Amino acid sequence: MCVHQEMAERSLGPNASVGAPNDHGAGHIPTGYDPALYRIRHSAAHMLAQAVLERFPGTAIAIGPPIENGFYYDFDLPRSPTEEDLQWLIERMRTISRENHPFHMREVTPREARAIFADQPYKLALIEGLMQGQVDEDGNPLGDGVAPVLTVYQQDHFVDLCRGPHVASTGEIDPAAIQLMNVAGAYWRGDEHNPMLTRIYGTAWRNKAELEQYLWRLEEAAKRDHRRLGKQLELFHFDPTAPGMPYWLPKGLKVLNELLAFWRQVHEEHDYQEIASPLFNERKLYEISGHWEHYRDGMFLIPIDEHTTYGLKPMNCPNAMVVFNLKVRSYRELPLRLSDCDMLHRKELSGTLQGLLRVQKFQQDDAHIFIAEDQIEEEYGRIFALADLFYHIFGLTYRLRLGTRPESYVGDLATWEKAEQALRNILDKHVGPGNYWVEEGDGAFYGPKVDIVMEDALGRSWQMGTIQLDFQLPRRFGCTYVDRDGSEKTPVVIHRVIYGSMERFIGILIEHTAGALPLWLAPVQARIIPITDHQVAYAAEVAKQLRKAGLRVEVDDSAKRMNAKIRDAQVQKVPYMVVVGKREMAQAQVAVRLRSEEDLGAMPVAAFIALAQEAIAAKQ
Repeated sequence: MCVHQEMAERSLGPNASVGAPNDHGAGHIPTGYDPALYRIRHSAAHMLAQAVLERFPGTAIAIGPPIENGFYYDFDLPRSPTEEDLQWLIERMRTISRENHPFHMREVTPREARAIFADQPYKLALIEGLMQGQVDEDGNPLGDGVAPVLTVYQQDHFVDLCRGPHVASTGEIDPAAIQLMNVAGAYWRGDEHNPMLTRIYGTAWRNKAELEQYLWRLEEAAKRDHRRLGKQLELFHFDPTAPGMPYWLPKGLKVLNELLAFWRQVHEEHDYQEIASPLFNERKLYEISGHWEHYRDGMFLIPIDEHTTYGLKPMNCPNAMVVFNLKVRSYRELPLRLSDCDMLHRKELSGTLQGLLRVQKFQQDDAHIFIAEDQIEEEYGRIFALADLFYHIFGLTYRLRLGTRPESYVGDLATWEKAEQALRNILDKHVGPGNYWVEEGDGAFYGPKVDIVMEDALGRSWQMGTIQLDFQLPRRFGCTYVDRDGSEKTPVVIHRVIYGSMERFIGILIEHTAGALPLWLAPVQARIIPITDHQVAYAAEVAKQLRKAGLRVEVDDSAKRMNAKIRDAQVQKVPYMVVVGKREMAQAQVAVRLRSEEDLGAMPVAAFIALAQEAIAAKQ
């Protein structure tokens, strides 16, 4: 997300000069953002601010950047906006578009900027921050010897201070392709000690068809919201007494356990050894690893006495180093693949928690692989193959992203550059140049990483697994192995998860499948539906046979009619509806329907068991 410090509503004055109408600025467009849409949304944010100031005179305005699928603007309003206000604002924005006002740009001095925005306190604060802090409008430090440049943009009578870019004129924005979405509260600069502002979100597209497609995706996403489906399907529960820490209900725990069982099976086949380690560790462990310095604010800490503090484990890597160091290691043991799916806890701000997608208690399908330096490329290739295996099972497509050295890091620069170059070479070889992208500064504090970014059924991107290359932690823990020449060497460690957070993976999978989980993962694979009470005993006998064959089964022996029972099973996303009536009972058969409403007809119980077992084994 790119946050521009957008500026205020005020005339430039009778003697002010402005740039040419087509001088709409190079500005800054984030990597991967469509330049045309970025300009449209940046300009629409200015149009919203103009409309708000016309509707609410005396408003103080703050910032209004483009975001992933639209834009927002923060305001200090004299009163809360009503639905009527929002309708007026969007109509006014459409009028501004039809009026086709050019965007004029010019550079101003700090003194001019302060004069232009004299009655806008948030703008004045931004100007001072820009000038004194030597940062750009995103809050990023400027390079040595680079002075901040202030530019103002004006359309109609509205003036904003930003670097752009914008469209040439408001007429380039289709009035039918903009919409206001919702209103929320936001602290000034994200600090809860600052005033609460009113944030108005909007979206803008090239044309009406694109807007309608986006609104359809939003509606579909709401239907797929894992929090709603999780409650409907009785998978998990969040309680205010344990924020961000899910209760796994019986059906949800079956999903989690099936995922882990499959994970254990595959990793056993690929020579991983599973370990488990303490959930509480004394701070010394995290001081050695560097997490105490770089991650302490994200940890739950428990003071024992004035000299002793324990941390609830936020990650598994320090404990994996301890296990490696339990005995003298030989080069013959490498790669040593230690896997771990312990419970982890990370402290998050309450406002960032989002169902299973952002939690404080979670598990990872973790592994720490100790290797010699000359084994890096081969091991990455093995991990990429594992990722392909797991994601293919779920029908998920993904891309890879390289994260490089962050501003705060441990170790020496030369080692970092060697690690980053190794990952670039590996990615070039395995997926090809141009088939991955680089996120500068996004690596872990101990090493660069390759992230797995999945695309779901609605085209949304989610970061899932990560594969981190670490030269630092094994050094800090004094990890060594005896090489073939008898010398001691420090191993390299690959930290990797494939699913990522199990909670996050399940949440995304629920949304990707709209709750219709694959048969092998479904908490209830078959629901047996007796047509009348006369078939309840037969239904129970069929259920017994299915359970013995390893299927997860329920019997609906309620007093509802058959069609209502089938609808209930469809709402619960049960893959197989097994109907038994008088005829089926007489012939020792079952009538099978799919949740897709396809009717497979009647068949012997043994035939249905074989059909289901084959589909489950194939992970269909």
